[in-house]
Amino acid sequence: MIKIGGIKRTTVLLTLLTLVMFGFGYALVPLYDVFCEVTGLNGKTGRIYNAEASKLVIDDQRFVTIQFDSNINGNLAWKLKADQKFLKVNPGKFYVATYTVENMINEEIVGQAIPSVTPQIASLYLKKSECFCFRNQVLKPGEKKKLTVRFEIDRDIPKNVESLTLSYTFFRALKDNKRAS
Repeated sequence: MIKIGGIKRTTVLLTLLTLVMFGFGYALVPLYDVFCEVTGLNGKTGRIYNAEASKLVIDDQRFVTIQFDSNINGNLAWKLKADQKFLKVNPGKFYVATYTVENMINEEIVGQAIPSVTPQIASLYLKKSECFCFRNQVLKPGEKKKLTVRFEIDRDIPKNVESLTLSYTFFRALKDNKRAS
């Protein structure tokens, strides 16, 4: 014979366990983002603000070559192309790179760009003050847009890093209140 008190206790424990697992799963995304930003894993780069940018010191004796790459996730009917393939930059100085994106179908689409940097260590030293990846991008049917990223390479980047690749991959995003116009 089963005791009713044991069933209630088991039900309460399983309900609590389910709630804890749900909460942990919900918290993983922001925790992962913080972890990636701190460690530089997954190519996530830092963000720099205007007050910090004014204090930068330029290393005009050194150059780092940046290769620009662009990709579209398979379920997004867009074309994306970096307007320049390579750029030689001085660490500590701001530069602007542009990408051209085009919606290839007769439907408004919202996309989100995800950046990545290789080699992985370089992601710790690439700082962006402005980037199309900070917000979702909305393209009307057949629309073409120029997208901008304003960045600098920190002058403390290791000397053995002479080149890096900055890559963006666009994914279809859900429409929300944070849409770019």
